[in-house]
Amino acid sequence: MSRPAYALLAAFALAGSSFAQDVPRTPAEYLRRMDENGDGRIDEAEYVRYMSQGFLRMDVNGDGVLDANDGPMRPGARPIHLDEFQRNLIHQFHKLDRNHDGVLDARELSQPPQ
Repeated sequence: MSRPAYALLAAFALAGSSFAQDVPRTPAEYLRRMDENGDGRIDEAEYVRYMSQGFLRMDVNGDGVLDANDGPMRPGARPIHLDEFQRNLIHQFHKLDRNHDGVLDARELSQPPQ
């Protein structure tokens, strides 16, 4: 994920107190929340769906773009499109998948991307 996209999501995520209280605290908790099929591993689609939730919440007008129409933005910040954001998530997923098996486990989720 690009630094501007990540920073924007982090700022908005922390701004909402109810959302901030609901943030998973451990890699195992992230894994449980992301793991839609309950197999103990996160595939690319599960990762992208889960990680896109913040973007979708922030996209107030539902146009697939985070811009000034959705709320205040940092001066000079460029709009972020959902497809671009999700491409960055896919790239991030593959950086986290250190053993290249196409899924993430709790250990891989807890490591910083390479």
